[in-house]
Amino acid sequence: MSDFLSAVSVFWGKAWPILFAVLFFGLIILSHEIGHFSAAKLFNVKVNKFGIGMGPALFKRRRGETEYSLRLFPIGGFVLMEGEEEDSSDERSFGNAKVWKRMIIIAAGAIVNLVIGFLIVVFMLTQVKLIGTPQINRFYENSATQRAGLREDDVIKMINGRRVFTEYDLSFLLSRDKDGVVDFVVLRNGVETAVDNVRFDMKKNTDGSESMVLDFVIVGLEPKFMSVVKYSALEAVSFARIVWISLFDLITGQYGFKDLSGPIGTVSYIAQVTRQTAKTTDLTPILTMLTLVSVNIGVFNLLPIPALDGGKLFFLLIELIRRKRINPKYESLIHAAGFMLLIGLMVAISFSDIIKLVRGDLA
Repeated sequence: MSDFLSAVSVFWGKAWPILFAVLFFGLIILSHEIGHFSAAKLFNVKVNKFGIGMGPALFKRRRGETEYSLRLFPIGGFVLMEGEEEDSSDERSFGNAKVWKRMIIIAAGAIVNLVIGFLIVVFMLTQVKLIGTPQINRFYENSATQRAGLREDDVIKMINGRRVFTEYDLSFLLSRDKDGVVDFVVLRNGVETAVDNVRFDMKKNTDGSESMVLDFVIVGLEPKFMSVVKYSALEAVSFARIVWISLFDLITGQYGFKDLSGPIGTVSYIAQVTRQTAKTTDLTPILTMLTLVSVNIGVFNLLPIPALDGGKLFFLLIELIRRKRINPKYESLIHAAGFMLLIGLMVAISFSDIIKLVRGDLA
């Protein structure tokens, strides 16, 4: 009996972080679709179907005019409105709503994800003793960056030409640097001052790579109401910028296909961070991960790619300029082609994630 309980305990210890990750990922998708659904209802647009997941339906139920379903694969969701993909004479169809209303309905899902990210940051900052800022408090002994020209009380405004608003910008932008030589712009005595060619000491990692040694300590603020509101907004923006910059790095070849992660990889990373959080009771890593996932989904959906919300917004913007709707049949074909390409990419990324799991790269 004791062996059985021990085996159950070991299994549960490995399973619950994964279940938590799947649940959170599902809730993010659900909230995204609820954003579309709620906006459609707000503007009296008829919703025919509301689904969570993709593939065959595990559960279906019709309530009122809408069919609700839970699908096999938890990799997305959908809200299908009357007249969204075809012409419809129904006065409550999506196509008959004013353009600005349709734009709000399409953008609502991503907006909800971004708001959730902001609220997580608010909660996170209310739990910390100090809120990190991009201002230098003090240097460690024999600091290389102090010798290179940085000073105590400097507020770091730019790193290698990119603006810095929060400690996340600071750590992220420094992590992108390849040679350990960084150009700064700092606010010193009220004046923005360039401090170029700041060389960091480098250290060897266990995998043979090198990383810079951060040899200064930043200023921390007490989490009072105004500081929490201010830095929650700034950090939410920082997370969104991280997504955009990472996409730029991917397009320009700084990252390869192997560095991408889909739902499987994302769930694995969330589960991994959840296990670490359970050991240390420090909520910051898991809250940071959850914020990044929520903001990532929101920002990614706003990209002007067919089948994504951003692609649909692009067509609505064209309609707003032309004052004439693009033929729904042609628009649907373009979105269908984009959807097939996205599914193909998702399958390839998921296959890559599975290989990483087998190899142990995703613990």
